[in-house]
Amino acid sequence: MCRRDGPMTNADPHAPRTVVPIEPALLIAEAFDQAQVTEIRHSVTSCAHASGLSGQRLDDFVLAINELITNAVRHGGGRGWLRLWRESGVLVCEVADHGHGISPQRLGDRSRPTPDTAGGWGLWLARELTDAMEVVTGTVGTTVRITTGLNNHNPTPS
Repeated sequence: MCRRDGPMTNADPHAPRTVVPIEPALLIAEAFDQAQVTEIRHSVTSCAHASGLSGQRLDDFVLAINELITNAVRHGGGRGWLRLWRESGVLVCEVADHGHGISPQRLGDRSRPTPDTAGGWGLWLARELTDAMEVVTGTVGTTVRITTGLNNHNPTPS
């Protein structure tokens, strides 16, 4: 799933080629539903690792994203859209859904759920496991953006 930039053309094979990526830092842009959750999680893991994220920070970032895509499926209309990109020393992931939004009370509650709580852990975990989280929500859906700093600020191109 990590995008590999390279020449793709039907032009004369001997002609000089120039490739200009539209969004050079975009790693994943995928729609998903319940059937793609595992595949998306594996793609995120591979792309984040190839971008320089490793160890506990990699595990935490992937878990946070898994919580967000699971929330999108369970509470956001059964499907969503994920974008993952790299920018100046950080990885950014955005998960959007088409649900009815998150209540202001739920969004404002930053306390840790009690251990016996069956649900309600997703946003709390995503906030705790990443460096930053922003939420935009309303009656036409929710978009959550999380970021984490890279272990390696000069990743090998994938």
